Amino acid sequence: MEPDGLCEFQAHRPRLFALAYRMLGSATEAEDAVQETYLRWDGTDRATIRSAEAWLTTAVVNLCRTWLVSARARRETYVGPWLPEPVPTADGELGPLETVEERELVSLALLTALERLNPVERAVFVLREAFGYAHREIADMLDLTEAASQQTYRRAGQRVRDGRTRFAIEPAHARALIQRFLDAARSGEIDELGRMLAADVTATADGGGRINAARRPVHGADRVARYLAGLFRWAVPGMEFGIEEVNAALAMVVRVAENPVLMVGFELDGELVDELYLVVNPDKLAYLAAARA
Repeated sequence: MEPDGLCEFQAHRPRLFALAYRMLGSATEAEDAVQETYLRWDGTDRATIRSAEAWLTTAVVNLCRTWLVSARARRETYVGPWLPEPVPTADGELGPLETVEERELVSLALLTALERLNPVERAVFVLREAFGYAHREIADMLDLTEAASQQTYRRAGQRVRDGRTRFAIEPAHARALIQRFLDAARSGEIDELGRMLAADVTATADGGGRINAARRPVHGADRVARYLAGLFRWAVPGMEFGIEEVNAALAMVVRVAENPVLMVGFELDGELVDELYLVVNPDKLAYLAAARA
Protein backbone atom coordinates (compact mmCIF):
# COMPACT_ATOMS: atom_id res chain seq x y z
CA MET A 1 0.00 0.00 0.00
CA GLU A 2 1.27 3.46 -0.83
CA PRO A 3 2.09 5.68 2.17
CA ASP A 4 -1.01 7.89 1.80
CA GLY A 5 -3.37 4.92 1.84
CA LEU A 6 -1.59 3.37 4.80
CA CYS A 7 -1.59 6.63 6.76
CA GLU A 8 -5.29 7.11 6.07
CA PHE A 9 -6.07 3.60 7.28
CA GLN A 10 -3.91 4.01 10.39
CA ALA A 11 -5.82 7.16 11.32
CA HIS A 12 -9.00 5.05 11.50
CA ARG A 13 -7.46 1.94 13.08
CA PRO A 14 -8.19 2.78 16.77
CA ARG A 15 -11.87 3.44 16.02
CA LEU A 16 -12.12 0.28 13.92
CA PHE A 17 -10.65 -1.80 16.74
CA ALA A 18 -13.03 -0.24 19.26
CA LEU A 19 -15.97 -1.03 16.98
CA ALA A 20 -14.85 -4.60 16.24
CA TYR A 21 -14.28 -5.32 19.93
CA ARG A 22 -17.77 -4.16 20.86
CA MET A 23 -19.18 -6.30 18.07
CA LEU A 24 -17.20 -9.47 18.88
CA GLY A 25 -16.45 -9.24 22.61
CA SER A 26 -12.91 -10.43 21.83
CA ALA A 27 -9.84 -8.21 21.51
CA THR A 28 -7.94 -10.95 19.67
CA GLU A 29 -10.70 -11.41 17.10
CA ALA A 30 -11.12 -7.63 16.83
CA GLU A 31 -7.47 -7.26 15.87
CA ASP A 32 -7.94 -9.97 13.24
CA ALA A 33 -11.01 -8.16 11.89
CA VAL A 34 -9.12 -4.88 11.62
CA GLN A 35 -6.27 -6.62 9.81
CA GLU A 36 -8.69 -8.26 7.36
CA THR A 37 -10.32 -4.87 6.76
CA TYR A 38 -6.90 -3.43 6.01
CA LEU A 39 -6.28 -6.12 3.39
CA ARG A 40 -9.60 -5.33 1.71
CA TRP A 41 -8.82 -1.60 1.84
CA ASP A 42 -5.42 -2.27 0.28
CA GLY A 43 -7.01 -4.17 -2.60
CA THR A 44 -9.67 -1.57 -3.38
CA ASP A 45 -9.51 1.29 -5.88
CA ARG A 46 -9.75 4.13 -3.39
CA ALA A 47 -10.47 6.66 -6.14
CA THR A 48 -14.02 5.27 -6.08
CA ILE A 49 -14.41 5.77 -2.31
CA ARG A 50 -16.08 9.03 -1.29
CA SER A 51 -15.67 8.59 2.47
CA ALA A 52 -12.92 6.47 3.99
CA GLU A 53 -14.68 6.43 7.38
CA ALA A 54 -17.96 5.17 5.91
CA TRP A 55 -16.22 2.55 3.74
CA LEU A 56 -14.02 1.21 6.54
CA THR A 57 -16.84 1.22 9.10
CA THR A 58 -19.14 -0.65 6.71
CA ALA A 59 -16.40 -3.16 5.90
CA VAL A 60 -15.46 -3.96 9.49
CA VAL A 61 -19.02 -4.10 10.86
CA ASN A 62 -20.22 -6.46 8.11
CA LEU A 63 -17.13 -8.62 8.53
CA CYS A 64 -17.91 -8.87 12.25
CA ARG A 65 -21.53 -9.76 11.45
CA THR A 66 -20.31 -12.69 9.39
CA TRP A 67 -17.84 -13.80 12.05
CA LEU A 68 -20.50 -13.65 14.77
CA VAL A 69 -22.46 -16.41 13.03
CA SER A 70 -19.55 -18.85 13.33
CA ALA A 71 -18.64 -17.48 16.78
CA ARG A 72 -22.13 -18.30 18.05
CA ALA A 73 -21.72 -21.89 16.85
CA ARG A 74 -18.38 -22.16 18.65
CA ARG A 75 -19.81 -20.73 21.85
CA GLU A 76 -22.56 -23.35 21.89
CA THR A 77 -19.85 -25.97 22.46
CA TYR A 78 -17.74 -23.76 24.76
CA VAL A 79 -16.93 -25.42 28.08
CA GLY A 80 -18.73 -23.49 30.82
CA PRO A 81 -19.94 -19.87 30.60
CA TRP A 82 -18.47 -17.59 27.92
CA LEU A 83 -17.34 -14.11 29.02
CA PRO A 84 -15.88 -11.26 26.95
CA GLU A 85 -12.12 -10.90 26.68
CA PRO A 86 -10.97 -8.26 29.23
CA VAL A 87 -9.26 -5.17 27.82
CA PRO A 88 -7.27 -2.61 29.83
CA THR A 89 -8.70 0.85 29.22
CA ALA A 90 -6.56 3.22 31.31
CA ASP A 91 -4.62 4.23 28.18
CA GLY A 92 -7.62 4.69 25.91
CA GLU A 93 -7.51 1.34 24.10
CA LEU A 94 -11.26 1.52 23.39
CA GLY A 95 -11.47 5.22 22.64
CA PRO A 96 -12.70 8.06 24.85
CA LEU A 97 -14.75 6.77 27.80
CA GLU A 98 -15.58 9.99 29.58
CA THR A 99 -19.23 9.51 30.55
CA VAL A 100 -21.08 6.88 32.58
CA GLU A 101 -22.89 5.82 29.40
CA GLU A 102 -19.66 5.40 27.42
CA ARG A 103 -18.10 3.32 30.20
CA GLU A 104 -21.20 1.15 30.52
CA LEU A 105 -21.05 0.31 26.81
CA VAL A 106 -17.71 -1.50 27.23
CA SER A 107 -18.52 -3.02 30.61
CA LEU A 108 -18.25 -6.77 31.01
CA ALA A 109 -21.92 -6.81 32.01
CA LEU A 110 -23.17 -5.12 28.86
CA LEU A 111 -20.83 -7.00 26.52
CA THR A 112 -22.07 -10.24 28.08
CA ALA A 113 -25.66 -9.10 27.57
CA LEU A 114 -24.93 -8.33 23.91
CA GLU A 115 -24.53 -12.08 23.40
CA ARG A 116 -28.35 -12.27 23.53
CA LEU A 117 -28.57 -10.37 20.24
CA ASN A 118 -28.33 -11.69 16.73
CA PRO A 119 -25.57 -10.19 14.53
CA VAL A 120 -27.79 -7.54 12.91
CA GLU A 121 -29.24 -6.44 16.27
CA ARG A 122 -25.75 -6.22 17.73
CA ALA A 123 -24.47 -4.17 14.78
CA VAL A 124 -27.36 -1.70 14.95
CA PHE A 125 -27.08 -1.34 18.73
CA VAL A 126 -23.30 -0.77 18.70
CA LEU A 127 -23.32 1.65 15.77
CA ARG A 128 -26.14 3.73 17.24
CA GLU A 129 -25.43 3.52 20.97
CA ALA A 130 -21.63 3.53 21.05
CA PHE A 131 -20.76 5.51 17.92
CA GLY A 132 -23.79 7.74 17.43
CA TYR A 133 -24.50 6.92 13.79
CA ALA A 134 -27.87 8.06 12.45
CA HIS A 135 -30.33 5.33 11.50
CA ARG A 136 -30.09 6.45 7.86
CA GLU A 137 -26.34 5.79 7.93
CA ILE A 138 -26.77 2.46 9.73
CA ALA A 139 -29.39 1.40 7.18
CA ASP A 140 -26.95 2.10 4.34
CA MET A 141 -24.15 0.14 6.05
CA LEU A 142 -26.26 -2.91 6.84
CA ASP A 143 -28.54 -2.87 3.78
CA LEU A 144 -31.67 -2.20 5.83
CA THR A 145 -34.47 0.33 5.63
CA GLU A 146 -34.27 3.24 8.06
CA ALA A 147 -37.48 2.04 9.74
CA ALA A 148 -36.01 -1.45 10.18
CA SER A 149 -32.91 0.03 11.78
CA GLN A 150 -35.01 2.00 14.26
CA GLN A 151 -37.15 -1.02 15.13
CA THR A 152 -34.11 -3.27 15.50
CA TYR A 153 -32.43 -0.73 17.79
CA ARG A 154 -35.45 -0.51 20.09
CA ARG A 155 -35.74 -4.29 20.30
CA ALA A 156 -32.01 -4.71 20.98
CA GLY A 157 -32.05 -2.10 23.73
CA GLN A 158 -34.92 -3.83 25.51
CA ARG A 159 -33.20 -7.23 25.35
CA VAL A 160 -29.83 -5.92 26.54
CA ARG A 161 -30.86 -3.67 29.40
CA ASP A 162 -33.72 -5.84 30.72
CA GLY A 163 -35.10 -2.96 32.80
CA ARG A 164 -32.18 -2.74 35.22
CA THR A 165 -30.94 0.63 36.43
CA ARG A 166 -27.19 1.17 36.34
CA PHE A 167 -25.61 3.01 39.25
CA ALA A 168 -22.67 5.36 38.87
CA ILE A 169 -20.10 4.56 41.56
CA GLU A 170 -17.35 7.03 42.39
CA PRO A 171 -13.92 5.54 41.52
CA ALA A 172 -12.53 6.15 45.01
CA HIS A 173 -15.51 4.39 46.59
CA ALA A 174 -15.26 1.50 44.13
CA ARG A 175 -11.53 1.12 44.81
CA ALA A 176 -12.08 1.02 48.59
CA LEU A 177 -14.86 -1.56 48.22
CA ILE A 178 -12.80 -3.78 45.90
CA GLN A 179 -9.79 -3.51 48.22
CA ARG A 180 -11.95 -4.73 51.13
CA PHE A 181 -13.19 -7.56 48.93
CA LEU A 182 -9.63 -8.47 47.94
CA ASP A 183 -8.46 -8.50 51.57
CA ALA A 184 -11.39 -10.64 52.70
CA ALA A 185 -10.96 -13.09 49.81
CA ARG A 186 -7.24 -13.52 50.41
CA SER A 187 -7.73 -14.14 54.12
CA GLY A 188 -10.66 -16.50 53.56
CA GLU A 189 -13.04 -14.42 55.71
CA ILE A 190 -16.29 -15.92 54.49
CA ASP A 191 -18.50 -13.83 56.80
CA GLU A 192 -16.87 -10.58 55.68
CA LEU A 193 -17.21 -11.59 52.03
CA GLY A 194 -20.86 -12.46 52.58
CA ARG A 195 -21.57 -9.01 54.07
CA MET A 196 -20.19 -7.37 50.92
CA LEU A 197 -22.36 -9.40 48.53
CA ALA A 198 -25.93 -8.67 47.50
CA ALA A 199 -28.37 -11.41 48.52
CA ASP A 200 -28.96 -12.34 44.87
CA VAL A 201 -25.34 -11.95 43.73
CA THR A 202 -24.10 -14.11 40.86
CA ALA A 203 -20.52 -15.19 40.16
CA THR A 204 -19.79 -16.31 36.59
CA ALA A 205 -16.43 -17.92 35.77
CA ASP A 206 -14.87 -18.44 32.35
CA GLY A 207 -12.23 -21.19 32.27
CA GLY A 208 -13.02 -22.37 28.75
CA GLY A 209 -12.03 -25.90 29.67
CA ARG A 210 -8.42 -24.73 29.90
CA ILE A 211 -8.49 -24.02 33.64
CA ASN A 212 -10.75 -25.62 36.22
CA ALA A 213 -13.64 -23.25 36.93
CA ALA A 214 -17.31 -23.50 37.89
CA ARG A 215 -19.23 -24.80 34.87
CA ARG A 216 -22.36 -22.89 35.90
CA PRO A 217 -22.91 -19.47 37.52
CA VAL A 218 -22.95 -19.56 41.33
CA HIS A 219 -25.90 -17.75 42.94
CA GLY A 220 -26.56 -16.30 46.40
CA ALA A 221 -24.36 -14.48 48.91
CA ASP A 222 -23.48 -17.48 51.07
CA ARG A 223 -22.66 -19.83 48.18
CA VAL A 224 -20.64 -17.17 46.34
CA ALA A 225 -18.69 -16.25 49.50
CA ARG A 226 -17.75 -19.88 50.10
CA TYR A 227 -16.91 -20.38 46.43
CA LEU A 228 -14.59 -17.35 46.41
CA ALA A 229 -12.90 -18.29 49.68
CA GLY A 230 -12.18 -21.74 48.25
CA LEU A 231 -10.94 -20.26 44.99
CA PHE A 232 -8.38 -18.04 46.70
CA ARG A 233 -6.93 -20.89 48.75
CA TRP A 234 -4.88 -21.89 45.70
CA ALA A 235 -2.77 -18.74 46.01
CA VAL A 236 0.93 -19.57 45.52
CA PRO A 237 4.11 -17.66 46.40
CA GLY A 238 4.81 -14.84 43.97
CA MET A 239 1.17 -14.05 43.26
CA GLU A 240 0.47 -10.32 43.07
CA PHE A 241 -3.04 -9.05 43.76
CA GLY A 242 -3.79 -5.66 42.24
CA ILE A 243 -6.59 -3.32 41.22
CA GLU A 244 -6.49 -2.24 37.57
CA GLU A 245 -8.84 -0.51 35.13
CA VAL A 246 -10.39 -3.14 32.87
CA ASN A 247 -13.26 -2.42 30.48
CA ALA A 248 -13.61 1.09 31.93
CA ALA A 249 -14.11 -0.13 35.51
CA LEU A 250 -11.86 -1.14 38.37
CA ALA A 251 -11.18 -4.86 38.54
CA MET A 252 -9.03 -7.21 40.56
CA VAL A 253 -6.18 -8.75 38.59
CA VAL A 254 -4.00 -11.55 39.97
CA ARG A 255 -0.60 -11.92 38.31
CA VAL A 256 2.33 -14.30 38.54
CA ALA A 257 5.60 -12.94 37.16
CA GLU A 258 3.62 -10.08 35.56
CA ASN A 259 1.34 -12.51 33.70
CA PRO A 260 -2.38 -12.36 34.60
CA VAL A 261 -3.88 -15.63 35.86
CA LEU A 262 -7.22 -14.27 37.09
CA MET A 263 -9.33 -11.20 36.42
CA VAL A 264 -12.35 -10.44 38.58
CA GLY A 265 -14.78 -7.81 37.28
CA PHE A 266 -17.46 -6.30 39.50
CA GLU A 267 -20.93 -4.86 39.15
CA LEU A 268 -21.45 -2.66 42.21
CA ASP A 269 -24.67 -1.36 43.70
CA GLY A 270 -23.87 1.10 46.47
CA GLU A 271 -22.04 -0.83 49.21
CA LEU A 272 -22.68 -4.27 47.73
CA VAL A 273 -21.28 -6.43 44.96
CA ASP A 274 -24.15 -7.32 42.64
CA GLU A 275 -22.34 -9.40 40.01
CA LEU A 276 -18.91 -10.98 39.63
CA TYR A 277 -17.14 -11.95 36.41
CA LEU A 278 -14.11 -14.23 36.81
CA VAL A 279 -11.87 -14.88 33.81
CA VAL A 280 -9.19 -17.57 34.23
CA ASN A 281 -8.99 -18.89 30.66
CA PRO A 282 -5.38 -18.07 29.61
CA ASP A 283 -6.53 -17.34 26.04
CA LYS A 284 -8.90 -14.67 27.37
CA LEU A 285 -6.12 -13.09 29.46
CA ALA A 286 -3.61 -12.84 26.61
CA TYR A 287 -4.55 -9.26 25.70
CA LEU A 288 -4.12 -8.14 29.32
CA ALA A 289 -0.68 -9.77 29.34
CA ALA A 290 0.35 -8.20 26.03
CA ALA A 291 -0.81 -4.74 27.13
CA ARG A 292 1.33 -4.90 30.28
CA ALA A 293 4.33 -6.09 28.24
